[in-house]
Amino acid sequence: MANITACLKNSKVTDNMLTGLNHLTLAVTDLNPSVAFYQDLLQLRLEASWDTGAYLSLPGLWLCLSVDPLRSSKPAADYTHYAFTVSAADFPLFVDRLQSANVLEWRDNLSEGASFYFLDPDGHKLEAHVGDLASRLAACRERPYAGMKLFDDQSVDPRRPEIDLRAFTPAQQDSP
Repeated sequence: MANITACLKNSKVTDNMLTGLNHLTLAVTDLNPSVAFYQDLLQLRLEASWDTGAYLSLPGLWLCLSVDPLRSSKPAADYTHYAFTVSAADFPLFVDRLQSANVLEWRDNLSEGASFYFLDPDGHKLEAHVGDLASRLAACRERPYAGMKLFDDQSVDPRRPEIDLRAFTPAQQDSP
């Protein structure tokens, strides 16, 4: 971490050079069932396909499926997953659609907002979620996670969370 901090001090990088997530590439073992899953079941738009891959999209998402012989179809043991937004009105129908297709569920919902956690044909962990970052943070204000710090109150510098800025506010400084 010290190397990153030193590097940033000498960098000419400006704030917010990244403007979003460009695309997500998922390694797949068999292209056809994966394309069918994302296009037919999840209703992503198929933009292009070739022998070893495909591009699909949703508003704000470019998804690449790429055949990779090293890909295991077993789900990873960790919590890494990819969440899609679904409206509250569409959520029950969407979940019913997945369950009717015998899609495997990998976790029960334990967090704010309705969620359904499911696997794609290659074991990628996915989620259909009702809500957004604002609704999640509102829930966290009511019931924060252990050790949670929220940075919207400006009492903590989000670039250096170990520094409590309240010690530097004019009302708390000593008079000269």
